[in-house]
Amino acid sequence: MSVADLLLFVTVFVLALFVGYEVITKVPPTLHTPLMSGSNAISGITILGSVVIAGRGETALGALLGVVAVILATINVVGGFVVT
Repeated sequence: MSVADLLLFVTVFVLALFVGYEVITKVPPTLHTPLMSGSNAISGITILGSVVIAGRGETALGALLGVVAVILATINVVGGFVVT
Protein backbone atom coordinates (compact mmCIF):
# COMPACT_ATOMS: atom_id res chain seq x y z
CA MET A 1 0.00 0.00 0.00
CA SER A 2 1.42 3.34 -1.00
CA VAL A 3 1.34 6.57 0.95
CA ALA A 4 -1.16 8.00 -1.54
CA ASP A 5 -3.54 5.09 -0.91
CA LEU A 6 -3.23 5.51 2.84
CA LEU A 7 -3.92 9.23 2.56
CA LEU A 8 -6.98 8.52 0.42
CA PHE A 9 -8.32 5.98 2.93
CA VAL A 10 -7.83 8.36 5.87
CA THR A 11 -9.52 11.18 3.95
CA VAL A 12 -12.55 9.03 3.15
CA PHE A 13 -12.73 7.85 6.77
CA VAL A 14 -12.66 11.41 8.14
CA LEU A 15 -15.30 12.57 5.66
CA ALA A 16 -17.49 9.59 6.62
CA LEU A 17 -17.16 10.59 10.28
CA PHE A 18 -18.41 14.10 9.54
CA VAL A 19 -21.27 12.91 7.32
CA GLY A 20 -22.32 10.28 9.87
CA TYR A 21 -22.33 12.81 12.69
CA GLU A 22 -24.44 15.25 10.67
CA VAL A 23 -26.92 12.57 9.65
CA ILE A 24 -27.35 11.17 13.16
CA THR A 25 -27.81 14.59 14.77
CA LYS A 26 -30.59 15.40 12.30
CA VAL A 27 -32.67 12.32 13.21
CA PRO A 28 -35.75 13.28 15.25
CA PRO A 29 -36.15 11.53 18.63
CA THR A 30 -39.15 9.50 17.42
CA LEU A 31 -36.96 7.74 14.86
CA HIS A 32 -34.11 6.76 17.17
CA THR A 33 -35.55 3.32 17.97
CA PRO A 34 -35.93 2.26 14.30
CA LEU A 35 -32.46 3.63 13.62
CA MET A 36 -31.02 1.53 16.46
CA SER A 37 -32.86 -1.54 15.18
CA GLY A 38 -31.27 -1.07 11.78
CA SER A 39 -27.86 -0.62 13.37
CA ASN A 40 -28.34 -3.83 15.35
CA ALA A 41 -29.19 -5.70 12.15
CA ILE A 42 -26.03 -4.42 10.48
CA SER A 43 -24.00 -5.42 13.53
CA GLY A 44 -25.50 -8.91 13.31
CA ILE A 45 -24.22 -9.16 9.75
CA THR A 46 -20.83 -8.03 11.03
CA ILE A 47 -20.85 -10.91 13.52
CA LEU A 48 -21.51 -13.39 10.73
CA GLY A 49 -18.68 -11.97 8.65
CA SER A 50 -16.25 -12.03 11.54
CA VAL A 51 -17.16 -15.64 12.36
CA VAL A 52 -16.36 -16.58 8.76
CA ILE A 53 -13.04 -14.72 8.94
CA ALA A 54 -12.17 -16.32 12.29
CA GLY A 55 -12.94 -19.78 10.89
CA ARG A 56 -10.88 -19.26 7.76
CA GLY A 57 -7.91 -17.73 9.53
CA GLU A 58 -4.99 -19.05 7.51
CA THR A 59 -2.55 -17.70 10.06
CA ALA A 60 -2.68 -17.44 13.82
CA LEU A 61 -2.86 -13.65 13.55
CA GLY A 62 -5.79 -13.86 11.13
CA ALA A 63 -7.70 -16.20 13.43
CA LEU A 64 -6.93 -14.00 16.44
CA LEU A 65 -8.15 -10.87 14.66
CA GLY A 66 -11.29 -12.74 13.62
CA VAL A 67 -12.00 -13.75 17.21
CA VAL A 68 -11.44 -10.18 18.38
CA ALA A 69 -13.86 -8.99 15.69
CA VAL A 70 -16.47 -11.50 16.88
CA ILE A 71 -16.11 -10.29 20.47
CA LEU A 72 -16.33 -6.60 19.57
CA ALA A 73 -19.31 -7.07 17.24
CA THR A 74 -21.12 -9.11 19.90
CA ILE A 75 -20.56 -6.36 22.46
CA ASN A 76 -21.95 -3.89 19.94
CA VAL A 77 -25.10 -5.95 19.32
CA VAL A 78 -25.75 -6.62 23.01
CA GLY A 79 -25.22 -2.96 23.87
CA GLY A 80 -27.58 -1.93 21.09
CA PHE A 81 -30.31 -4.23 22.36
CA VAL A 82 -29.85 -2.97 25.92
CA VAL A 83 -30.16 0.64 24.78
CA THR A 84 -33.14 -0.09 22.52
